Amino acid sequence: MFSGSKDDRKVALDAAAWMFNIVTSVGIIMVNKALMATYGFTFATTLTGLHFAATTLMTLILKRLGYIGSSTLPVPDLLKFVLCANFSIVGMNVSLMWNSVGFYQIAKLSMIPVSCFLEVVLDNVRYSRDTKLSILVVLLGVSICTVTDVSVNAKGFIAAFIAVWSTSLQQYYVHFLQRKHEIGSFDLLGHTAPPQAASLLLVGPLMDYWLTNLRIDSYDYTFTSTMFITLSCAIAIGTNLSQFICIGRFTAVTFQVLGHMKTILVLILGFVFFGKEGLNLHVVVGMMVAIMGMIWYGRASSQPGGKERSQSPPVDTLEEEIGLVKSSEDEEKI
Repeated sequence: MFSGSKDDRKVALDAAAWMFNIVTSVGIIMVNKALMATYGFTFATTLTGLHFAATTLMTLILKRLGYIGSSTLPVPDLLKFVLCANFSIVGMNVSLMWNSVGFYQIAKLSMIPVSCFLEVVLDNVRYSRDTKLSILVVLLGVSICTVTDVSVNAKGFIAAFIAVWSTSLQQYYVHFLQRKHEIGSFDLLGHTAPPQAASLLLVGPLMDYWLTNLRIDSYDYTFTSTMFITLSCAIAIGTNLSQFICIGRFTAVTFQVLGHMKTILVLILGFVFFGKEGLNLHVVVGMMVAIMGMIWYGRASSQPGGKERSQSPPVDTLEEEIGLVKSSEDEEKI
């Protein structure tokens, strides 16, 4: 599929994986923004459960067709991952409700140093000075254009603390479990999506009622809102898969750093589609600083000694990652 050297091929596949993540992530944010702001569907936790239910259905279909091979994931590892992932989802929703937007953004930014800490302690990763400085530049740029009013209370701080650590652990586990059990992104998603869907659909309506004081069964489901919910679930399949692919190919820290490019894109698209009243000089300056920091991070972390990275996941082609190549069992039958 790709010609050229092995390094060129890897760069092309990395770029394709990252663009896949950016397109799906920005797309689902814009769809959910319209769904919640325009059509009043504010049941975020339940919606996430529906996302994982759609993802589960897709993995089951592709496994039946032979595009996903059989693999195993020990129950203790599966439970740890699902626990972290669900605490991340609920924690983020509660943090947004209990904290100001400014402190919520600060909490999201703090995931980068927490992810760095996890890699240093658990994987013995070491960063060069330039890599550390580039991360600081990214944090500075994103904070300039996103952090506004900052207020916090005790329960809001606790919710943010739980959200940050559980999200960082969940993203670390994506990379760790793929290496430990030698499974690809699609296989890992096939193991984790069903229990996440079941648990979130069970807890989601209760959590959403607690957060919004609205019952999901009393929502007025129109044709348009139902179509937006369906579209959100369809895009979420790509978002979930692309996250697993990107963290598997890179690391949780790189995923977080480059992930703020999505924050910049969402801001730009928000100004284009939802009005320009929030666009001012300090936002533009923040965007430019953040983008420069991301470019610097990409160069610094790829230099010798810039960042000691763990070995790549066993699946080394994007075609296999997204299930375009059938399992070896099928090949043997032919």
